[in-house]
Amino acid sequence: MFSPLTPLDWKRRAVKYYPEKVAVIDGEKEFTYKQFSQRADQLSYSLYKAGIRKGDHVAVMLPNTHYMLECFYGICQLGAVMVPLNYRLNAEDIEYIIKHSDSKMLIVDAEFTGPIEKIAEDLPFDQIVVVAVAGHSHTLKAKDYEDFITAGTEVIEFPEIDENQLLTLNYTSGTTSKPKGVMLTHRGNYLNAANFMYHLNVNHDDVYLHTLPMFHANGWGGVWALTAVGATHICLRKVDPPLILDLFEKHKISLLCGAPTVVNMLVNEPKAKDVKITTNPRMATAGAPPAAALIAKAQSILGLNMMHVYGLTETSPFILYCEWKKEFNDLTVDEQSTIKARQGIELAFNGETKVVNQEDGKEVEWNGKELGEIITRGNVVMEGYYKDPEKTAEAIKDGWFYTGDLAVTYPDGYIEIQDRIKDMIISGGENISSTEIEGVLYKHPDILEVAVIAVPDEKWGEVPKAVVVLQPESSITEQELIDYCRSKMAHFKAPKAVDFVEALPKTATGKLQKFRLREMYWNGPKKVN
Repeated sequence: MFSPLTPLDWKRRAVKYYPEKVAVIDGEKEFTYKQFSQRADQLSYSLYKAGIRKGDHVAVMLPNTHYMLECFYGICQLGAVMVPLNYRLNAEDIEYIIKHSDSKMLIVDAEFTGPIEKIAEDLPFDQIVVVAVAGHSHTLKAKDYEDFITAGTEVIEFPEIDENQLLTLNYTSGTTSKPKGVMLTHRGNYLNAANFMYHLNVNHDDVYLHTLPMFHANGWGGVWALTAVGATHICLRKVDPPLILDLFEKHKISLLCGAPTVVNMLVNEPKAKDVKITTNPRMATAGAPPAAALIAKAQSILGLNMMHVYGLTETSPFILYCEWKKEFNDLTVDEQSTIKARQGIELAFNGETKVVNQEDGKEVEWNGKELGEIITRGNVVMEGYYKDPEKTAEAIKDGWFYTGDLAVTYPDGYIEIQDRIKDMIISGGENISSTEIEGVLYKHPDILEVAVIAVPDEKWGEVPKAVVVLQPESSITEQELIDYCRSKMAHFKAPKAVDFVEALPKTATGKLQKFRLREMYWNGPKKVN
């Protein structure tokens, strides 16, 4: 009577109960669940004909299109492992990941074939499939995706799935070392997607906008969860704030996910002042601690119902969410936003998460003050880093995964990140949270974006510096911002200097890359843009 836990089974369910429901909208193209399933199955047949078998790895480098969704099902129901690639990586990193992952084939979008053309001769295979895109050509010796999936005419029986076998191999972005391959299983992805469904209140009538890159931790599980209930996927090739605001009403978007940077882009889009969003969409945010002021703006300007979740690629990714209680409704808007900025409590299906003292390993006091590291164990933690037992042993100790995030726990059990271990500023022996300073600065009306980092100081060792993107037409000065911070927090915590820049370095998913800022101030010329 045992049935393996795999999110692939949700496609079967969707086709059984919602065959004529619109499953995917991608620009002008629409597919019902029956049509989407047929295309995914056709991909499976064609991959089998091309020699792909259970356990083989297939690399995929596609934006948020229906082709990417098809790959999540078409590759994985063969028992093969999907290796989603970040299409913003350089050729060197892409070559490293393809080789390190032992991929036997690559499916790539025509817009992103440039780096592949540079490395094609050095790849360990010659099977490349390209998704044609209007206005983009390439010189690769490759098969066209549509031609490829129609070539598989033999219907095959899909192999049995072991819930503990790999479903995806997701590579983290390397900062100080090469990217690491995170091994995620069918079971882990299933339970993470179940958390996505339950805690984000996903239902059959939802219309979900894929603003979050699907390659990033499998779209946080959204690629599976929306299918499970027969909801509709709306594809989006790139984050385009004016287009997103149009799509809210055009498709009656009810749910989306994105990093705080994406939220910031939406609330600061000039068009946002004139757009009337009537659907009161829910938006989950994670990837970096969102400032309370940013959450307040998203709710007041756009009417977004903000939900805060937390996790890492290594945990599939969800391990915390900010559960909203009825009693919070009686608080002021600022107080509500402050609570929503907390990472929150364990989700129902992920396992155990807590904050422990770094010195003795004991759980910190629930007083909102004692600082420790977030650790977790349970159903959604990775199997380990692919072909890297040393890094795996560093991350998983005594059955617990160590996140590298420093946090406090409040009396109600809600966890709030103070900083990444590597981002915590230690000035004259005092711990200063960069996110606390950022939260203060985000409340200033002249601030568009901000990142706070430690910079060298002869007297204190290191001190906080704010790197700021101002709102258009702002003329505020460095000293005015420093004085503003000093009026809102202890003077020793306030930034000692402010640099004004045109843009901050970010990953493809919108996360700030503070390590790049630190490199500029610690190792190179003091220049950001």
